[in-house]
Amino acid sequence: MKYAMSARNQFEGTITKVQEGAVNGIVTVDVNGTPVSATISMGSIENLGLKPGIKAYAVIKATDVMIGKGRLELSARNQFPGRVTAVEEGAVNGLVKMEVLGGNTVTATISMGSIRDLGLKPGVDAVAVVKATSVMIGI
Repeated sequence: MKYAMSARNQFEGTITKVQEGAVNGIVTVDVNGTPVSATISMGSIENLGLKPGIKAYAVIKATDVMIGKGRLELSARNQFPGRVTAVEEGAVNGLVKMEVLGGNTVTATISMGSIRDLGLKPGVDAVAVVKATSVMIGI
């Protein structure tokens, strides 16, 4: 069951790892064989009872998804290679939909200038990138 919310990217999976820190922790959710990492507060990890084996959702707003091409060396933990399946053009921004690893679909809201500069259109290979701090976890 997906949540009724404005965030376009909601991925159901199973928590495989919780790395605890003093203030924040990193929660990894396996989504159809693709790991999605989220940096969240230890308070949230404890309040939600997050631990390996728990079913959870990784939730990402489309405005937090960046798109790149080629091999990217970045600090962002979540890099999902795939192929553009659709581009919806707007006056300033557009929506780019990609099929990525594990058959997941990721939607990004990026500028029309970036869409043109990167040559994004259906069939083009690209990489969706999301910082772990932009991933929310729900159960």
